[in-house]
Amino acid sequence: MNPLYYALLHVFSLFVLTAHTFMAFANPAPENRKRALMITGIASLLVLISGFGLLAKLHNNHFAGWVIVKLVCWLGLSMLAGMAFRRPHLRSKLSLTALVLILTALVMVYIVRLSGA
Repeated sequence: MNPLYYALLHVFSLFVLTAHTFMAFANPAPENRKRALMITGIASLLVLISGFGLLAKLHNNHFAGWVIVKLVCWLGLSMLAGMAFRRPHLRSKLSLTALVLILTALVMVYIVRLSGA
């Protein structure tokens, strides 16, 4: 498959995952829980699959250090929506954590990977 399709699926899934995670932070009502967790779970799975597809197509499955950091960021971002419903009093700290994880993942791709470090 063309790596462009993996890249589009990866970025789109990340937008969906991020948007619904912050939606869970904004309104952690119990009636929104099932739908938000379902959407973030599917988006998280698509992020993982498309990310490894890109890794296979563009980097010949070379598992560099930036990939490990991105996996940690993905895992952290994937669990934050569920934590927003379990601990609504920590929403501000969780949203700050989400922003730091997203920024770290972006730095890994656009600075570390492209600089060749």
